[in-house]
Formats: sequence, C-alpha cells, structure tokens
Amino acid sequence: MSRIGLQPIEIPQGVEIKIDEKNFVVVKGPKGELKEQLSKDMKINIEENVATVERPTENKKHKSLHGLTRSLLSNMVEGVTKGYEKKLELVGVGYRANKQGKKLVLNLGFSHPIEWEDPEGITVEVPSQTEIHVKGINKQLVGNYAAKIRELRKPEPYKGKGVKYAGEIIKRKEGKTGK
Repeated sequence: MSRIGLQPIEIPQGVEIKIDEKNFVVVKGPKGELKEQLSKDMKINIEENVATVERPTENKKHKSLHGLTRSLLSNMVEGVTKGYEKKLELVGVGYRANKQGKKLVLNLGFSHPIEWEDPEGITVEVPSQTEIHVKGINKQLVGNYAAKIRELRKPEPYKGKGVKYAGEIIKRKEGKTGK
C-alpha cells in the first residue's frame, strides 16, 4: 500500500489548481505557474483546501503511479508557494564563480573560464566567490541545473577539491605513503 499516495495535500491560501479530464495540471501561486501532465489513470480530487489522489486498481503499475502522482502534485504546490533552492560550494585554490548579467562564469582550474546562461525559470545567485545558489519554482529544473554545475568538477576524495553541495560530506582517502 502506498503510504505517500494516501497522504492529503494541503493547498495554501493564494494557490489555485486546475485539472482537466486528461490530468493536465496547472498550479498558480504567488511565485509563478507550473504546468505538468500527470498520469491519466490516477484520479485527483480537490475539496476545499485539500487535494487527494486515488488509484483505480491495486495492480503494481497503479500502486507505483499513486505515490509518484501525489509527490509531483505536492512539489508543484510547494514550488509556487516557497520555491526551491540548492546551494553549491567551490573548494580549491583558484576555484571561483561570479555573475556577469545573466551568465554564470566559473573558474575551476581549466585553461579557460566556463560561461553558462541561466536557463528559463531559474535564477542563479553568487553571494561570494565560493558559493552558488540555484533558485526556482520547479524542483526538477533546480536539481538538474545544480547537478550539471557539480558535474563540471566533482569533489575528489584526496583533498576534497571541486564543486560540492552545501553540507555534503566527502569521504576522504589517505594518500600514498612514502618510505
């Protein structure tokens, strides 16, 4: 039984949800608007300020879609009210980031700086040269963009140099020992 799928979703004041017969969901809130096509098999009910998701049968496919549909809808509601943020840290000598208009410029020890345009719906802030904050209302886009930045120079296990998430713990290895 899906425990996540059974939980109701509280709809805060100022959030509007529209669902058509094919489960195309539009969620409008104070921070913006999100649209997504959810599974056609699931039934989404909205009563007063609570949304619930029901599954038609108990087969394996419907059980897995039940929790997924509820999580996606919950993430959309949370995104238009609070938004999402991922924080990245740059660790290493000479590793730094800065913003030039809508471009993120990264110096990560390569022979040239890396310049990236901010994608649609995402804002990138650089409060200091070693910190990057990726913000947006879509959880998938924010996480994906932060992962792409981290992928440029993953933290290595010997000195811990690279781009890491804030609070991420890097397992360290001991270096070679000479005689």
